[in-house]
Amino acid sequence: MSQTLLVELLTEELPARGLRELGMRFGRAVADALIKAGYASSDAVLHTYATPRRLAFTLAQVNRIQPQQTVERKGPALSAAWKDGQPTAALIGFARSCGVPIEQLERSGVGRAEVMVYRATRPGETLESVLPGLLEQSLRALPAHKLMRWGSGDTEFIRPVHRLVILLGDQVLEAAVMGLPSGRTSSGHRFLGAAELTINDADHYAAQLATTGRVLADFASRAAAIEQGLDQAAGSATLADRGLIEEVAALVEYPAIYQGYFDQAFLAVPQECLMLTMKANQKYFPLLDADGRLLNRFLIVSNMPIDDAAAIVRGNERVLRARLSDARFFFDQDRRERLDARVEALAQVVYHNRLGSQRERTERIVQIACAIAQALPAVSVPEVARAALLCKADLLTGMVGEFPELQGIMGMHYARHDGEPETVCRAIEAHYRPRGAGAALPEDATGDCVALADKLDTLAGIYGIGLIPTGDKDPFGLRRAALGVVRILIEHRLTLNLDELVTLACAQLTHRNVSATLATDLVAFITERLRSYLRDSGNPAEDIDAVLSLAPTRLDTIPDRLAALQAFRHLPESAALAAANKRISNILRKSAVTATTQIDTALLLERAEQALYEQLLRLEPQIDQDLQRGQFAEALLQLASLRDPVDVFFDQVMVNADQAALRTNRLALLTRLSALMTGVADLSRLSA
Repeated sequence: MSQTLLVELLTEELPARGLRELGMRFGRAVADALIKAGYASSDAVLHTYATPRRLAFTLAQVNRIQPQQTVERKGPALSAAWKDGQPTAALIGFARSCGVPIEQLERSGVGRAEVMVYRATRPGETLESVLPGLLEQSLRALPAHKLMRWGSGDTEFIRPVHRLVILLGDQVLEAAVMGLPSGRTSSGHRFLGAAELTINDADHYAAQLATTGRVLADFASRAAAIEQGLDQAAGSATLADRGLIEEVAALVEYPAIYQGYFDQAFLAVPQECLMLTMKANQKYFPLLDADGRLLNRFLIVSNMPIDDAAAIVRGNERVLRARLSDARFFFDQDRRERLDARVEALAQVVYHNRLGSQRERTERIVQIACAIAQALPAVSVPEVARAALLCKADLLTGMVGEFPELQGIMGMHYARHDGEPETVCRAIEAHYRPRGAGAALPEDATGDCVALADKLDTLAGIYGIGLIPTGDKDPFGLRRAALGVVRILIEHRLTLNLDELVTLACAQLTHRNVSATLATDLVAFITERLRSYLRDSGNPAEDIDAVLSLAPTRLDTIPDRLAALQAFRHLPESAALAAANKRISNILRKSAVTATTQIDTALLLERAEQALYEQLLRLEPQIDQDLQRGQFAEALLQLASLRDPVDVFFDQVMVNADQAALRTNRLALLTRLSALMTGVADLSRLSA
């Protein structure tokens, strides 16, 4: 009879980061192995649990005995098993290894693939015999930066393990994992629940923990309870950051929400500093008013739901007061020295030992940013130069030293205090944008210039000295920087040439002995991020390939090219033209004749090639004009009129004529036609 399996591992405080994923991986790995081995069906319901002091899961409909197993071993080929009607040494040895006489072996397969096989059935193993190994294997596979040992044994895990619960239905399943014998004794909330809690049966595990143990074992339910409590306590205010809920849910087992206050005088400090202090140091939830301004109250998620929480609130307010006082001290001290006075001191800060100091890097960013500004309309080059010069100066401030996450943000506030133009102040903060996947871009062109310059310098410098990302490791954030370049150029429709931008950045590093192929390699690296970005934006892979195969240097044109290609696909002529373009590409690729676009009209002997040439002459200036204006949909629409003359041409004209002059002339016609048909995208890459 199938029953619910419960496994619970009681530990010391587990790391909060990734706790939910840890519990899910643990349960999923064991469940998959049990399903594969036949102890449970593929639709068996799995529930995973994770709290700061436990990892657990339940799996429904698990059998204690594995179904009967069929064993099959392949032996030697039939031709090698018998000779003159007698068994060979190979067959005799195979039968001996299976522990059976030759007569019990069977033949399997057909013809030359026929082999001797051993088939047998054996009773299934008990769950007790296989579960410990599966659990050990699953626990070893869990991601962990560091493992700990405890006691006198050699067992290692993320944190010391103290108890093991394994139940099948209401019965303890005898097993030992990580040196611990299984039982039914769990533990409730550290302060509110029973220190020793006897689990009655697997089906009521979560309910019993919640009622008797005061533990919400299900991570998702706990996080939902926290979010609901926060929203209720916030009232008309809004939470500044819901991303903290996941982390806080990994710190408590039975959450309670309390409200605290701090002195309004602290609101003179930039609210980013105050919010980061509350979130990073104390895991508090800052509150904002309807206009997005920080309020002087905050919410606390406690692991102690009690009737009178005044002492808890006072204690947290006292701790926060000290933290905010530190922030105010740094803010006041930093403002005693102007931001521009710190720039020269960046010469004492090493950026990278092969790339020089932060002062040298700042100079490179200034050069790149100003060149970009000159290429864009209505951008103040002096303001871009000023923002680029000051953009790294806040690295030497006390506030950024305490909170590196505030780089750029503090530079913006200190620049405002110094009386810098508002455009310069915003650009100092914006040059780090986007700060993450899907995050906000700079708000104006000045910010775009400095942000692009910063990212291009990072890419050219770090990539140039060979620190290229491998696998999932990217310690210098080159993929993020490349994606930032892509997003700014595309989403802000900047009319800049990617090749020229990369060449500009690489030119600042000529004295650093970087690779001669750096610019080419870097464009390819950025193009891979571009491909991922376009795919994540919902564009078909085939369309992306058709556009990027042309290596467009103006990334701002790519969305319009893709949109035009989508519209072209709906034309009745699209499939025929794609097939024709593919045929043209194949002919030109296989041709031994050097490609030329010069057509001798006297050699256009066939009416079909004359008609195609006439249509080509008519369309070339029109399509060229459309491409220059960025009217890609119109350009592709014009191509539709080529369908009939192209079809007739291939039906009636022999391209590879015997006469060399005719052959060369017809290949030139196809070369011109191919160029016309690949102005927006390479249509030959589309499926017909």
